[in-house]
Parts: sequence; C-alpha cells; structure tokens
Amino acid sequence: MFRSTRAKTILLTGASGVVGTALIPELAHHRVIALTHRRTPSAEIWKVRGDLTQFGLGMDLDVYDNLVEHVDIVIHAAAITDFTAGPNATAGLNVAGTENILRFCKDAGASLHYISTAFVDRADVTSGSLGEAAANPADYLNSKRAAEQLVLDSGVPATIVRPSVVIGDSATGEIVRFQGLHMLGLAVLKNTLPMLPLDPTDRIDFIPQDIVARAIAGLVDGEITSGEYWITAGEAALTTRQVFDVVVATGRELGIDIVTPRFVTPEMIDRLIRPVFIEPLPKMARRQFDDLLAMAALFAATKTFPSTVERIPGMPAITTEALAQAQAATTVYMARTRGSVRSNRSVRSKQAAA
Repeated sequence: MFRSTRAKTILLTGASGVVGTALIPELAHHRVIALTHRRTPSAEIWKVRGDLTQFGLGMDLDVYDNLVEHVDIVIHAAAITDFTAGPNATAGLNVAGTENILRFCKDAGASLHYISTAFVDRADVTSGSLGEAAANPADYLNSKRAAEQLVLDSGVPATIVRPSVVIGDSATGEIVRFQGLHMLGLAVLKNTLPMLPLDPTDRIDFIPQDIVARAIAGLVDGEITSGEYWITAGEAALTTRQVFDVVVATGRELGIDIVTPRFVTPEMIDRLIRPVFIEPLPKMARRQFDDLLAMAALFAATKTFPSTVERIPGMPAITTEALAQAQAATTVYMARTRGSVRSNRSVRSKQAAA
C-alpha cells in the first residue's frame, strides 16, 4: 500500500471500537492520539480524556489548545451503534458529537475523515411492525444522516466514509464487539432463530474490519481530503442464502448440530408465526425475537450498495470468494468465543465457498 512520506498527527475518536481497534495498527507510521471517554484502547498509543458531547470536547483548555496546535487530521469513528439506545442518546453522541468535532477541526485547521455507514442509503427500515423490539435501526440511521449533513455543510476539508456491515478480521474473524449480523449468525448457531424473514436471493453487504481499516488508512496516506467513499462489497456481496449457508456449513464442521433456518416473508411472521408461536412466550423471549427481526429488516434489500473501494490508493478489488472466507472465519470466532463449539476441529477451506 502507498505510504505517506510525512508522518501526521491524527486525533482518533472511537479508538476502542470495531473500526478504531482495527485502524490503529494501520496508522502505526503516524502519531495517533486517541480521544477516550469511558473505554480505553489497549494499544500503546497516546491518549487524552475527553467527552464528544461537551463543548471543547470536554477537555481542559490547555489540553485542547495543545491539540489544536498539533493535530493535522481527525478520524471520527466514535458513535452509538446500539439500536436500543433511543433517539436522544443516539443523537446526543452521533450528531452533537460530530458538531463538536467539526468545531475542533476548524480551530485546528485539520481535515476530517468522518466514518458514517452505507445504510444511510436505505429507505425506512421500520415500515413493518417492530412488535415488542427495543431495537430501532431508524434512530441510528437518522443520526448518521444528520451528522453527514453537518460535515457537508461545515466547509471543513472532509471525506465521508461509508462502510457496510463490519464483520471480523478476514483471516482470524476477531472483533472487539459483535455487530447485528453477528447476532443473527449466533442465533443460527444456537438454533434460536429457525426462521429468517429475508429473501434468500437478496444480498447482504458486509466487509471485514481489516479492509475498512486499510481503506481509511489509504485515504490518510493518499492525502485525500474530499469525497464520499463506499467501503462495501457492492456487486461482490453474497446472497442471503450464501451467507447463512456459510454459517451452517462452518458450524457443522465445528461439530455443532444446526438446523438450517427457513426463509419466510415478514408478512408470514406477522400473520401466522407470531400469533401461534411467539405471543405465548415470556416477554423477554418475545423482545429478543423481535430485536432479531429488527436487525434482519435492516439487511433486507434488493438494491446493492455502490462500492468505491478501488478508488482508494492501494486497495484491491473485493471478491465474493474472499468475503465467503471471511464469513467462515467470523463464524469460527463467534462459535469459539460464545461456547458453541464442542470440538477443536479446524474448518476446512472448502467450506468457505459460497
């Protein structure tokens, strides 16, 4: 990959998150300062305490002024991604936090790489019934759309980076926090989601965390300070059936007795399955089921995302085969970290095929 000849000072938010932890090693040739609040990244990098929701990023004035003097680039990856957090908390960090970051960029004369999500391209994902779900993806998406608009209107030299669903590392499957697609995969591994309200021919666009990190580092090293970048699988995305075939095949290779889930329409869930099988369950079980359905609704779409990965210096093309292998690695990691594996047998490479 192209490497910038000049080391830059980078302020990174969300350093302990999924993207941040993968990104730190890719930026080792720069000076990275992590803005931390509650969670502290384990990497040995410089850290400053702050609060994105507060004016001046919640720092002492002398600390803020020192950062303003030295920071060249801000990578803003911090966000509330918990779909159960509610609209106020979500907007408080995702929108107000971005506004405070933009103010810092103006004070520092720094450029910005804003980490958004490809799902801002999706229409209303809650048009159907949410049942008793605590999770509402619309709160998150609305906050990211509003934050993007702030970036576009700010006048700050900035890129908007839109990754799709982020899964674990391509080779190891490791990830610091499971995402929505992980939750569906785990439910299949545990046989707690026998039906998927998805069209098996639709595509589920996901991207490994190391690819996202390399793309962001490519923008930094390429000294790119404008444009919108879709870090997605695009036309290479697996179909829904292929995604869950990989989960089932990989789980079985690990010795897990998995019943292949049945694909059904959301209308069938509401009309037949919920009244007979779900409503008699305890409230907590009903809510868990509806939360999983809300996650599934986010992924359901016939339209593929655009992909601009190859426009970034040093980035290779995304292939379906590589994505299937990454999905298998993520499935192994999920199974082993959540205690679903009864065997230490390795997954044969042939089962990474879609």
